[in-house]
Amino acid sequence: MADHWPDAALSRDKFLGGQLRLWQPKQGYRAGVDPVLLAACIPAREGDSLLDLGCGAGVAALCVAQRVPGVQAAGLEVQPEYAALARRNAAENGVSLEVVEGNLAQMPETLKQRQFTHVLANPPYFDRNASTKVADKGREAGRGEATPLEAWIEAAAKRCAPKGTVTLIQRAERLPEMLGHAAKRLGSLEVLPLIPRKGRAARLVLLRGRKGGRASFRLHDGWILHEGGSHPGDRENYNAATTCILRLGAPLPFPE
Repeated sequence: MADHWPDAALSRDKFLGGQLRLWQPKQGYRAGVDPVLLAACIPAREGDSLLDLGCGAGVAALCVAQRVPGVQAAGLEVQPEYAALARRNAAENGVSLEVVEGNLAQMPETLKQRQFTHVLANPPYFDRNASTKVADKGREAGRGEATPLEAWIEAAAKRCAPKGTVTLIQRAERLPEMLGHAAKRLGSLEVLPLIPRKGRAARLVLLRGRKGGRASFRLHDGWILHEGGSHPGDRENYNAATTCILRLGAPLPFPE
């Protein structure tokens, strides 16, 4: 089947200011700004290849492909219904995306024989040994860690080509764990904290490493997402730079 949900159970949401219109389940895992920010920091160029591990409905991979014409994008997704949505989203937006169904812990042969210029992932944020599961299967798969974070990083590093990049977005409290695993398999590690507002602690971080990289570790100044010191009510108040990323498809480059 082209999709596993009736259209009445889906919403078609605007991403990048409407450059992409992507189907997502009304109930279940729904992508927010996190995969868009992840996509924006991928340093892809025309002709590069990329693999999105756990691509869901395809948001991150499609955002990169929309921003960088000529990139060869692929995604791996364990849930068939979300893989079907990713294929549908790619087709209806006229963006090329190869979607493979499978589990990264048992990498499908079609991907096992390949390496990519860039590998990206938005792994589940919550270790369920210290948090509570949610009832919806799709949302739980996107939010609750079933496959250990170490396995995500190991799979990403294996699929990354020499001198290529691996980039993940994750909760800030899990950064020590991520760095420990990444340092065994990648070099030139760098971290960009994502800070809700000036003076607040980072809630999310972007971690990038290079296959075979030799540069020293870098902890960058944080990227501030919102204007002001507090939320002004029931409306968005992203600052101008973040709005350009979320609405216009601008890149989010790591500092040089």
